[in-house]
Amino acid sequence: MMDNLTIIIPVYNEEDNLHRLKDSLQSYINQAKLQTKILFVNDGSTDNSEPIIIAICEENSDFNYLSFTQNYGLSAALKAGFDNVKTSLVGYMDADLQTDPNDFNLLLDHIDNFTMVTGIRSNRKDNFIKRMSSALANNFRRMFTHDGIDDTGCPLKVIRTSSAKMIPMFKGMHRFLPAMIILQNGTVKQVPVQHFPRRAGKSKFGIWNRSFGPLADCFAFLWMKRRYIRYDISNSDL
Repeated sequence: MMDNLTIIIPVYNEEDNLHRLKDSLQSYINQAKLQTKILFVNDGSTDNSEPIIIAICEENSDFNYLSFTQNYGLSAALKAGFDNVKTSLVGYMDADLQTDPNDFNLLLDHIDNFTMVTGIRSNRKDNFIKRMSSALANNFRRMFTHDGIDDTGCPLKVIRTSSAKMIPMFKGMHRFLPAMIILQNGTVKQVPVQHFPRRAGKSKFGIWNRSFGPLADCFAFLWMKRRYIRYDISNSDL
């Protein structure tokens, strides 16, 4: 694999954001610190997202896509991206443009020394309910995982692809990506990034998704953590 980056963009019913997202991503590609490709994962959108994505990819050689037959969820979209990436680094960003792709350069400044670099959303522009439910979910997760991550929900991450492909994914696992990297004896760095209000489309998450759902996922993570297989080889003649 070449030393470059593929940014995975999960998409579910984001037709009103996609053209602006394409422009923002293309602007980043033109000044990125590494050669960068974009991979849209259309998660069974029921609006016009798929034809817009196809048109974008036909017009831009740096953009590719894959489409699900139905809505499988964010964790499935990320797994499909990890499974299909061929670059040495993989990034992740939401399609709502509440984060700025230019901030990937901030994360790339540290990736040589870490397995994952993840953003922390500075001065979040979400409403009170969204911020409080996210804070509650983060507190639950930290209590269970002890991963020390302040903002696991920040949709701006860069991971070494070899480690991303080893993450055992299940529904809800996108909330535990840093914890799973640490479980592999990897290292994680947190970097402050910008955050912006959503200008178009609707959030796909409510109170259940951000609080009660993550609590249930914490128990699934604990089960996996206790049974996760790790080993070190002391000697071999292979």
